[in-house]
Amino acid sequence: MFKLSSLTMKSHETIWQPVIVHGSMRAEKERLGFRTKVPRSVNMEKLPNGYLFPEISKLELQHTEKYPDAKLISLGIGDTTEPLPEIITSSMANYAHALSTVDGYTGYGPEQGNKALREAIAKVFYKDLPVIDTEVFVSDGAQCDITRLQLLLGSNVTIAVQDPSFPAYIDSSVIIGQAGEIKDEAGRYRSIEYMNCSPHNNFFPNLSTTSRADIIFFCSPNNPTGHAATRKQLEQLVEFARQNGSIIIYDSAYSSYIRDDSPRSIYEIPGAREVAIEISSFSKFAGFTGIRLGWTVVPEELLYSNGFPVIRDFNRIVCTCFNGASNIAQAGGLACLSPEGIQAVHSMVDYYMENAKILVETFASLGYQVYGGANAPYVWVHFPGSSSWDVFTEILEKTHILTVPGSGFGPAGEGCLRISAFGHRECIREASRRLRTLFQ
Repeated sequence: MFKLSSLTMKSHETIWQPVIVHGSMRAEKERLGFRTKVPRSVNMEKLPNGYLFPEISKLELQHTEKYPDAKLISLGIGDTTEPLPEIITSSMANYAHALSTVDGYTGYGPEQGNKALREAIAKVFYKDLPVIDTEVFVSDGAQCDITRLQLLLGSNVTIAVQDPSFPAYIDSSVIIGQAGEIKDEAGRYRSIEYMNCSPHNNFFPNLSTTSRADIIFFCSPNNPTGHAATRKQLEQLVEFARQNGSIIIYDSAYSSYIRDDSPRSIYEIPGAREVAIEISSFSKFAGFTGIRLGWTVVPEELLYSNGFPVIRDFNRIVCTCFNGASNIAQAGGLACLSPEGIQAVHSMVDYYMENAKILVETFASLGYQVYGGANAPYVWVHFPGSSSWDVFTEILEKTHILTVPGSGFGPAGEGCLRISAFGHRECIREASRRLRTLFQ
């Protein structure tokens, strides 16, 4: 018979292996319960124990159970906190109420999204660019589109990611089978090209030493560092992709937070339409984290090596795997992009950016090197000589403030914390007071 013995890998994942022992097979089966004959995916076995943000949520829950009387301030998971503007909620409420009438009822909509919303996205976000509504695919959020794009691209492509970067790029690559085996104690995967983006290179990779990859995931403004790539940097990225015949997956979810002249879309760069797909979201600029609405732009000029248009395959993926975003959510999205709605959501963005300013000033006054917070709602703080998780734990235990360890976003994030500016103003000010007390 078998018993289960555990082997701990460098990824900190426990793999269970059968070991032959003496005893009753029937008793062992009863202890384990019924098992199918279906093997677990080898790709799932390569993942860390849990996705970063649910793991942070677990630690938050454990902390509140340990300190039930403490007022915990969450500056960790980037979840919006401010109420939605009334113009947006009334639009969704009216649409929902109309569903109870014969004339107002609607069922399935186009998988690609409501035509009026697609047109509004093209007009508002790409008004001076040659993006047309039929290239816009409305979705239930950018993170979901990352996975659909991975399904589109398949397991036989090579990928490159910023380091540090949003963990969904890497985890989805592992799940689809692109990543290969873990190659070092830092948790890097053998088949992924990690493009170091840190202060010493102005958060932009040295492309002269970067190996070619089929797919380049690039987020600007970057989550977690908050850096918005300059026009010159994006011109270099597009040229690199064109020379190597690569496709850029450009995540512009935080573009509405840009305050300087940094590009808000990859399509502002000449030649990008032939090498880039852009994903974006209503979550952070409009507070739709719980409503779920986003979009992906696939230009008609983007072609595979055999000349077949990528947009046709993505349309096939969408039609096969998705029944379209909620009609109610799309009504809210359309309201966001009305003149009054745009003004209202810009006020929300301004609110969060004022929070970011307070956090930047707090850490800077304590003598820490602080990045981000100027073009994004994230503040990236360096704690030299310290472990990200150690600093995370110290702040949580001593101030009851939740952050995110930088190493959770990749090896290059070690020694840093990501601080979210999403929060009520009084919570941000209280967090500032507690942090000053701890570190002064």
